[in-house]
Amino acid sequence: MSSWEAILLGLVQGLTEFLPISSSAHLRIVGELIGGQDPGALFTAVSQIGTETAVLLYYRRTIKAVCIGWWTSLRGDHGADWRSRMGAHDSDARMAWYIALGSIPIVVLGLLFQDAIETSLRNLWITVVMLVVFAVLLDVADRYGARVRHIAELNPKRAIGFGLAQSLALVPGVSRSGGTITAGLAMGFTRKAAADYSFLLAVPAVLGSGFYQIAKAAAGDAAPGSADAVDIVLATLMAFVVGYVVLIGFLKIVSTYSYRPFVYYRYGLAAVVVVLLLTNVIDAS
Repeated sequence: MSSWEAILLGLVQGLTEFLPISSSAHLRIVGELIGGQDPGALFTAVSQIGTETAVLLYYRRTIKAVCIGWWTSLRGDHGADWRSRMGAHDSDARMAWYIALGSIPIVVLGLLFQDAIETSLRNLWITVVMLVVFAVLLDVADRYGARVRHIAELNPKRAIGFGLAQSLALVPGVSRSGGTITAGLAMGFTRKAAADYSFLLAVPAVLGSGFYQIAKAAAGDAAPGSADAVDIVLATLMAFVVGYVVLIGFLKIVSTYSYRPFVYYRYGLAAVVVVLLLTNVIDAS
């Protein structure tokens, strides 16, 4: 991978991470088109740290309040009983626990299916199927979801629902934001509430995945890929800058417009990939 290819892939990551169109699928497809091979799970996971840093910057006040609320509840400042420690009297503390609870599925499934996630599940035919299936689900949830619940109406059951949806994004083509936003809409949350919690929920999962892949690379146990350390740094920096701009724009329009354009885009992308695969322009594996 050359430097310009790494920068281009970082641009792709930044443009697609927060939209419900699957950034990992785009990295997989564009990597094949410009370099003739999959950039790899390491490149994908680490470049996502760039876009997740944009989330940390954009939501810095919310994240700070959540961390302080969580720490205060653990210390027992609102009472020593277990309900107080679990945030019964502090919405910020509750949010911290909901993020932790919602992160459990992706950690468990990520470890259980690690080998498949890094190899067989990156097959582009699987990506095509996921693009179509989750386009349908997003369309149905956006059309028929009640869109009346706000983020303050989260509870443990709904947090787990969001978390299970996020874990499906381990398969390229699903989309982390697409899966969690679809789940949120299906549970009756507003578009803005579903997007806000989706992005907050992704913080521990994405950062954990990225640093885990870095640790594996340092130990000489990284999954195969076409990028070296310099490539990944360039892509991550580009993903941060572009991702921050996209995040601001997406959240401004998400409360007003439907997700239908993204649904049609997913169908179109799936069709393009099928053509590329059938004409042997790119390799499925």
